[in-house]
Amino acid sequence: MNNAPKTLHRDPRKFLPEDFMVKDWETLEPFFQDLLNRKIGSVENFGLWLRDRSELEAVISEDLAWRYINMTCDTSNQEHQKNYQFFVSEIQPKIAPFNNELNKMALDIPFWEDFNQEGYEILHRSLRTELEIFREQNIPLFTEIQTLSKEFGAITGAMTVTLEGQEYTLQQAAVRLQLPDRVKRETTYYKILERRLQDREQLDELFNQLIGLRHRVALNADFDNFRDYMFAAMGRFDYTPQDCFDFHHSVADEVVPLLNIMSADRKEKLGVSQLRPWDKSVDTTGLDPLKPFDGSQDLSQKTIECFQRLDPFLGECLTIMKNMGHLDLESRKGKAPGGYNYPLAEIGVPFIFMNATSTLRDMITILHEGGHAIHSFVTRDLELGSFKSTPSEVAELASMSMELISMDHWDVYFDNPEDLKRAKKEHLEQILETLPWVATIDKFQHWIYENPEHSIQDRVNQWNAVFDQFSDNVTDWSGLQNARDYLWQKQLHLYEVPFYYIEYGMAQLGAIAVWKNFKQDPDEGLAAYLNALKLGYKRSIPEIYKAAGIKFDFSRDYIRELILFVQSELEAL
Repeated sequence: MNNAPKTLHRDPRKFLPEDFMVKDWETLEPFFQDLLNRKIGSVENFGLWLRDRSELEAVISEDLAWRYINMTCDTSNQEHQKNYQFFVSEIQPKIAPFNNELNKMALDIPFWEDFNQEGYEILHRSLRTELEIFREQNIPLFTEIQTLSKEFGAITGAMTVTLEGQEYTLQQAAVRLQLPDRVKRETTYYKILERRLQDREQLDELFNQLIGLRHRVALNADFDNFRDYMFAAMGRFDYTPQDCFDFHHSVADEVVPLLNIMSADRKEKLGVSQLRPWDKSVDTTGLDPLKPFDGSQDLSQKTIECFQRLDPFLGECLTIMKNMGHLDLESRKGKAPGGYNYPLAEIGVPFIFMNATSTLRDMITILHEGGHAIHSFVTRDLELGSFKSTPSEVAELASMSMELISMDHWDVYFDNPEDLKRAKKEHLEQILETLPWVATIDKFQHWIYENPEHSIQDRVNQWNAVFDQFSDNVTDWSGLQNARDYLWQKQLHLYEVPFYYIEYGMAQLGAIAVWKNFKQDPDEGLAAYLNALKLGYKRSIPEIYKAAGIKFDFSRDYIRELILFVQSELEAL
């Protein structure tokens, strides 16, 4: 790679004018009418129609993306809030019925079998499902749901605490939970808890409203509950709720016992009579927290180098994002919580948003989101937008695998060999902790929407029952019942993207398998990983996993095999 500035530009438009911008519905409607009014007399005309529709969808999607990005980067900016809300309330509801008519038109066109390229069968299946679940009476409900769900970011983004005379966001304050000084950790924990609990009733009420609206959407679409509706809406053609329950059981049997061993070992090494929640992140030998970078610029540069070493193309992708201003990494007041990689459908260069402070977790986050970003780059030239829009089970495979296959180059962040070894150990332990947490959130969601009339106390009781099933039995929560009761309120996905969580567990298993292959043959392992990502959504999920050289499997035996591999790698450290 040379040092010349690198940026990318979108391809020339063929359907919409080059200078077209989404302003309101009136400027968009003629393009939808054009698509609806066309006479499709040949397979060539049908192919052009699909490409023109894809271009229109890409322009609209990218416009919405920037409205969302701007809003989450500064939740206090009323103009950003207004721009996003205008799209959600004034543009999106008018698009929905036109999309439904376009789906009807597409499915009635008799040329599907003339497409010999892979991907069109997957597209046909997705369009058919969209048509089956569409109900016009749900359009205003979706508007209301989107409006409400963004309140979560505004509420939590405004949360700060003051410690030793300095104001911190909750993400910044959480870094102090790694301090060797136990009194400071405990003080920090209680400060964060106190601040979260201030808004628990508001967040409870917000969740109640969302549950009610989502249940109405499901009933309108002739589903028994919102869970079943979402399985259809998310295109979960390759597995069922029972597969999720099997995953829960496998994790409870194969992984949770390891949490007990790890927690008992932590308690002994710390020399404490009770292992408390504020003891879970600190180094057991009394070392200060790992600091893999110093500020967002250092983080981005080191990550570019890490990716570059893995493969020059990967480093170039992040360089392009950095040069184009598509990285917003540091935590600050007024910024929404969490992290994401937002694909930008027209230009094909995504945007990474996160709340970095200085921790190992932040380093993992950019590697994770960087994996998503690579996925956007390698699918950038696929013919249709639907081919680039991969199911989350595949999208998360891209990101979680990157966390592991980049590990050989983590010396970019840690020049001290002992720190490097410690970082790898902490991350592998975190993986073992991730699977039970995924099972916790997913099982909780199934219950929530199977029982939409539940009370707040019912919800608290159920959360504690599920939490008990998937957490260690060593940590002492005495005097902290409120903290336990409302742990779930930290999980953004419950509010903003319901049922988008089991994918992390499925993809974590897949990522371990990708890493296992990579360890055996780095060149072949990386090539298989990238070849699978390049498929986009032109094959089924099991076929994409197979292309990566792994299985799409949640059985107890397969989970045991992968967990034993992680344990062996931990022992080798």
